[in-house]
Amino acid sequence: MTSDQEKWTGGCLCGGCRYESQGGPPHSGYCHCDMCKRPTGGPFAVLVQARLSGLVWPTGKPSLYRSSPIPTRGLCADRGTSLFLRYDGDELIRLTAGSLDHPEGIRPAGHYGVESRLRWAECGPGLPEEETQERW
Repeated sequence: MTSDQEKWTGGCLCGGCRYESQGGPPHSGYCHCDMCKRPTGGPFAVLVQARLSGLVWPTGKPSLYRSSPIPTRGLCADRGTSLFLRYDGDELIRLTAGSLDHPEGIRPAGHYGVESRLRWAECGPGLPEEETQERW
């Protein structure tokens, strides 16, 4: 995916869930919060914002999981690939960068949840940093 593409695609490891998104250049960023580290199995997540209204699932539908009182996560029901995070009432969905067909085309623009950042997770130096705002 490059920033000038109007349509970008992705999906799960087994191919059972595929998505397409329409829109301008996607915003992406690193998330270091524990609620993103655990479901992705990594030291941080890289999430890509898309408008919910521009997202379609031409193949399969993700299984939904309420991971805390404020968001729902989508994953492949067959193999468990983490596909997205969506906050209640938000018009944006945050797709996992690793599920994109061409993740090399995104460039994270900042860090979120930095209070949970692992000291050895050195990535995106010099980008803006923000602490987690959600509380429940």
